Amino acid sequence: MKYVLTITLLLFMNNLFSQTETEKYRSVSQMFEDNYNKEKYDSIFNLFSRELKAALPLDKAKEFLSGLYADAGKITNRKFQKYKQTYGLYKTNFERGLYSVNISVDEESKINGLLVTAFTDESLPAMKRNKTLLKLPFSGEWTIVWGGDTKKQNYHVDNKAQQNAFDIIITDKEGKSYKNNGSKNEDFYAFGKELLAPCNGIVVLVVDGIKDNQPGVLNPIYIPGNTVIIKTTNEEYLFFAHFKQNSIKVKEGQKVNQGQVLGLCGNSGNSSEAHIHFHIQNTEDMNIATGIKCYFDKLMVNGNYKEDYSPVQNDKIKNK
Repeated sequence: MKYVLTITLLLFMNNLFSQTETEKYRSVSQMFEDNYNKEKYDSIFNLFSRELKAALPLDKAKEFLSGLYADAGKITNRKFQKYKQTYGLYKTNFERGLYSVNISVDEESKINGLLVTAFTDESLPAMKRNKTLLKLPFSGEWTIVWGGDTKKQNYHVDNKAQQNAFDIIITDKEGKSYKNNGSKNEDFYAFGKELLAPCNGIVVLVVDGIKDNQPGVLNPIYIPGNTVIIKTTNEEYLFFAHFKQNSIKVKEGQKVNQGQVLGLCGNSGNSSEAHIHFHIQNTEDMNIATGIKCYFDKLMVNGNYKEDYSPVQNDKIKNK
């Protein structure tokens, strides 16, 4: 989200409130939501304290609020979470995202602090790496296009949920991922290959039916494309994206075993060519998840045997 505002004009005082929403905060936050959804930005400005108005004049307030509306849409649901210093923290569903709207209210019921950021759930488990033993989710040798801990190795590192993700393709001896001129999905070596469950687990999400792109053409409407998420017994969520349209073999709620076919590799979603996107996160919802670094149990890497290894860019990998 590019529209993030932080305006703080107060001395923080710890333990100022109990963790029950007060009537004052309930009333002011509801007025903020009602006026925001009606695009009445002047009315929101009138809720500001004198100090906040000076720090964020009307033209700047309108610019921020209209930008937020254009980016995220209307507020569809808002729930009080807790107080942190003088702020009331609200888990807020917008039409196009989940964010944290944090409001501070002074003694005169005026907003004197405002903060809008991506929502993070502090109650979710913090996991640095997977505990579950995983096999690679395919047969044969594939190549890591994006993977590793640095931005040069892996552009995903800036995304909290996908920070440890892999993009994986099949390449030939010349390092090309396709035959002929690569104008059709069928030209790509990975297209239509079986994708396999890396471990036992339960399928918690299936998205299917999204068309495969023409090579080089992205679909930004549903970025993951056709998707499967598997939950492990260790509360890890294995996220697969970009399956071939109508190829997914499993259903939500189904138990799967290691090595079971999930579907076929495709080119759906925000994908320029047939490949696997795979990462692990600590909850099902990618909007609030944190990525978990992924290690595979036993595999061959560039012709060498490895155990408990996390692949990096340009590694050629296959199951042992």
